[in-house]
Amino acid sequence: MASCPLLVMYNPVCGNGTAEAFFNEHVFPRLEEARIQVTQKVATGAAGHAGTIVFEFLERYEGNVTVILGSGDGTLHEIINALSLVALKGVRENVVSSSVRVVLVPCGTANALYCSLFKPTSMDEGPAYKLKSLEAFIRGSNVVPLTLAVTTLSSPPNSKQPCSKVAVSAVVTSTALHASILHDSESLRKEMPSIERFKVAARNNITQWYSSHVKLLPTPSAQAVEIYDPDQKTFVTHEDSDDHGIVDVYGPFAYFLSTVNVDRLEPAFRITPLASDFVSSEVSLDLVMVRPHRDPTFVMDTVEARNAFAEKSHAVLTAAYQDGNHINLRYTDDGKITSEGTGPSVVEYIRCRGWEWIPDDVDEKAHLLCSDGAIFSIVKGGRAACRTAVPADGAGFLVYV
Repeated sequence: MASCPLLVMYNPVCGNGTAEAFFNEHVFPRLEEARIQVTQKVATGAAGHAGTIVFEFLERYEGNVTVILGSGDGTLHEIINALSLVALKGVRENVVSSSVRVVLVPCGTANALYCSLFKPTSMDEGPAYKLKSLEAFIRGSNVVPLTLAVTTLSSPPNSKQPCSKVAVSAVVTSTALHASILHDSESLRKEMPSIERFKVAARNNITQWYSSHVKLLPTPSAQAVEIYDPDQKTFVTHEDSDDHGIVDVYGPFAYFLSTVNVDRLEPAFRITPLASDFVSSEVSLDLVMVRPHRDPTFVMDTVEARNAFAEKSHAVLTAAYQDGNHINLRYTDDGKITSEGTGPSVVEYIRCRGWEWIPDDVDEKAHLLCSDGAIFSIVKGGRAACRTAVPADGAGFLVYV
């Protein structure tokens, strides 16, 4: 272990700004105690700096590289995107593929990936909990490869200047309410460094609906899109699949969010609980949708209807904090929400290979897309196509667990 290049990096401004102190008090002393030699220590600076640091480190050092990363999910996102979208040079110029082994030290706001890999037992975990990945590295434990969600944001086919952007996620890709929350919460970061800012942004956007057409893409082996059946407590083939296994879904949407590698976005917010309860046997993502027209009392899209439905969206988000119970919510005949009975599911829980989001041109907020907290805008007439991928052997990102 000591002979492998080891980069220790932390983001001093992420979360509540305590990463530097935590590393000085706990991480560096533990490495010294274990007699592990550090090749380079660095604190990140401006946005994008973390990706540049790891990129340059890989170009200087051969062999297996390990990064001890003190940050939130956003800094890991920077690194993954910096390495996924460009070719390495230096000592790796002729190397077909490279892997990065990551030791996670959770210092961010929500720490979704860490909390999913190391399930918290309480809301107030001590320093030892934050060192679980580090201890796994010191022991020489196993690493798990990260599934990546690759989203291409493309311009209209008839565009005079066609262009596309690519965003790679290791946690969450979303549109609709979640993307709006992340978009608005950034302006609240300084005054609210905790997860409270997400709740404030949620309240400000809860009445919004999003107009879009969606295509759900089948998994390769099953050639099907699967949907969770709360009666059978298992996944079944989606009944609206076409001959190629594709499912067309029409809005409006109140919520549209997919994850890879995680079952939660905060320690207690289990938005995709089946990712860990029913582990997929192939490369796939879990997707949660809420569409207002499934409500038996839905008649048409009006301001009054949106205000009334906001209470139901709030009920879904609240139930996600109750060990992911939102996936069991149903409508009664008169539109009330219950966790009993046989009415229509409030939440459509999908497992598939990927999806395409084609927003209505006139719905500005439907053009927002969130990739691990980074916000992108889909151009008018364009679309976002998200597909899951696992890097080939010897490549990609692996986390010590």
